[in-house]
Amino acid sequence: MRTVEEHQAVVAALLAPLDEEQVPLAAAHNRVLARDVTARVSLPGFDNSAMDGYAARSAELAALPVRLPVADDVPAGRTDVRPLEPGTVQRIMTGAPLPAGADVIVPVELTDGGTDAVEIRDAPVAGTHLRHAGEDITAGTVALTAGTPLGAAQLGLAAAVGATTVEVHRRPRVLVLSTGSELVDPGGPLLPGQIYESNSALLVAAVEDAGGTARRLHFVPDDVGQFLATVRAELPTADLLITSGGVSAGAYEVVKDAFRELGTVEFVKVAMQPGGPQGAGTVDGVPVVTLPGNPVSSFVSFEVFVRPALRRALGHAAPGRLRAPATLTAPLRSPAGRRQFLRGRYDAGTVSQVGGPGSHLVAHLARANCLVVVPEDVTELPAGAPVDVVLIEGALQ
Repeated sequence: MRTVEEHQAVVAALLAPLDEEQVPLAAAHNRVLARDVTARVSLPGFDNSAMDGYAARSAELAALPVRLPVADDVPAGRTDVRPLEPGTVQRIMTGAPLPAGADVIVPVELTDGGTDAVEIRDAPVAGTHLRHAGEDITAGTVALTAGTPLGAAQLGLAAAVGATTVEVHRRPRVLVLSTGSELVDPGGPLLPGQIYESNSALLVAAVEDAGGTARRLHFVPDDVGQFLATVRAELPTADLLITSGGVSAGAYEVVKDAFRELGTVEFVKVAMQPGGPQGAGTVDGVPVVTLPGNPVSSFVSFEVFVRPALRRALGHAAPGRLRAPATLTAPLRSPAGRRQFLRGRYDAGTVSQVGGPGSHLVAHLARANCLVVVPEDVTELPAGAPVDVVLIEGALQ
């Protein structure tokens, strides 16, 4: 039986780093940087005010209150700011350039707000409420490193330092195929023994959440010839094929039967629950990962094996989910020799199990916001025991 880490390594080795492409900032949200972004300008680019108020010389504010003439107005965006003349102040807005000679900003709240002359009732010490050029970042230094996911803050920084485009890794093109003669499109009538097909919706969303682009292939019945024909017709456009179902030890396991004929996909048992039956390899040179068909098994298998491999290929510096320590609110049991991934609800350092361990309990999965990881050598844990949880997204509130 293969360990979780061994199968993770096998799946990761299938996916090479993806090509780089240059995209405009507007198209870069949630992409991963392939090359560093260097600041073209310093931030701030000039000394400026951190408050609405008055630019002044602190030495002239020793005896308060004091009344001084307002020599000029300095709004944000002004480019022709005059030096501050002795014995005067300049009314200044947040972000406006600091006049030469000023060393303090007096907030308007400490004054009478005058426009021709202003009475200053109190004043901060020299250097207060000033933003100095380059205190955030200096021109020529690295603003964002390769491997950084581009969220809102990162895109804002890239724009602020003058970038208009960024080099990112191309999104992987992933085909998702569910198999099983019992599957029916959601919404249609169900005959006895039939179920609505849900794994493709789950896996397409999971691929897109990981940073890929996914296309759902119409599920095929348990027929080896039809399965292989469907797959091979679509593979030339893909970077990865993910299948669900047809990999267990039953008599009608179409994925296993079809790919065993080709001899390029290996089927194994992994020491985990749910998700023991797994497969990985290539078909016509395209990486293939075969997942079990039960929805929870499919989801957990994707999280453990496929998601980190996709994110590593995308160039993520940290491809794994965030983990957190937690304490159990109730006791639990786990089978010996298998790493257990239990659905859980994490809240303020504690975690409670959501539903039982059954791999068909998809409603319980939808209510979970984490997976509780129980090591292979642990069979029983009491309430209050420490555990490791993997934080997952998309949980119902």
